Amino acid sequence: MRVILERSNLLKSLNHVHRVVERRNTIPILSNVLLNANGASLELKATDLDLEVSEATPASVERAGATTVPAHLLYDIVRKLPDGAEVMLKTDEDGNAMSVISGRSSFRLQCLPQSDFPELSAGSFSHIFRLDSQALKGLIDKTQFAISTEETRYYLNGIFLHTIESGGKLMLRAVATDGHRLARAEVEAPAGSEGMPGIIIPRKTVSEIQKLLDAPDVAVATELSDTKIRLTIGSVILTSKLIDGTFPDYQRVIPSGNDKKLVIDRQSFAQAVDRVSTISSERGRAVKLSIADGQVTLAVNNPDSGSATEELAADYSSDPIEIGFNAKYLLDVAAQLSGNEARFMLADAGSPTLIHDTADENALYVLMPMRV
Repeated sequence: MRVILERSNLLKSLNHVHRVVERRNTIPILSNVLLNANGASLELKATDLDLEVSEATPASVERAGATTVPAHLLYDIVRKLPDGAEVMLKTDEDGNAMSVISGRSSFRLQCLPQSDFPELSAGSFSHIFRLDSQALKGLIDKTQFAISTEETRYYLNGIFLHTIESGGKLMLRAVATDGHRLARAEVEAPAGSEGMPGIIIPRKTVSEIQKLLDAPDVAVATELSDTKIRLTIGSVILTSKLIDGTFPDYQRVIPSGNDKKLVIDRQSFAQAVDRVSTISSERGRAVKLSIADGQVTLAVNNPDSGSATEELAADYSSDPIEIGFNAKYLLDVAAQLSGNEARFMLADAGSPTLIHDTADENALYVLMPMRV
């Protein structure tokens, strides 16, 4: 293999694929990126056996061929080369090493044969549709923070994506929950998604998709089956296994009888929560909201370091209520809201609370209260 390409093109593609590679691997080939030079492009591919990302970038191919080299090492080398440089990649005759040459710099990297590189065999996909990149980004951004990190409840370690009839329309809905909070976002279902299986996209895959959705106004080709998802975002193709599990019936935890309405300035509220929670112990992180006519008092009490209170004006005219929440969860939800105001629908101190985004009817959050 002998190929010459722009450093910027190589770096961009390596940046997209090398993140998939785990830093510590017991299987040596999984530390490597597959380089395949053919036609007028160089294809790069990396996998961790659950997730595969590939991208082809323009290149001058003098001799076609393929090999694999350590992904993070190649990325670090290319990253440190000067802007505007040209990079030559060429393998030895025996294929055991590859040279990376740019200007006066020359590196030799150990290779492993292409034949050892695992294929995340795609199989066939039952549903294919196109989704606007901003719509997909919105679904992920608004729900990702609520994904559970508890490995024992593996079926909560991702975003549940499914279609549902809502208000007479078919919607594509994303839901994530960790048992303490729930985030739900939806967009109008694109043509081709009708009857798609409900799927759980793993946390790592969600994070990679989010990083790839940086270009606005790109149509993302989405292919689904019961076990895999494949997204084509520009020149990048991401294929991932799905979580093999059943997502719980999340509709049951969304309360319908919450009748106490609190409307408050989102930014002022978030800043006040952040200030008073400075004093809370990392373990508890509970902040008490005392809500009465036209006012909310936030209070934190930490036996080890002291206490804090702050008062905020709010639109509230129901019976007074005291309720506690995890401060971090309140801040996480506030960070997702796009409107200037947050609308809380409360029931009592022991029941889940609904939080609506005043600027986005299609987003909904549920928070479980804490004892304070």
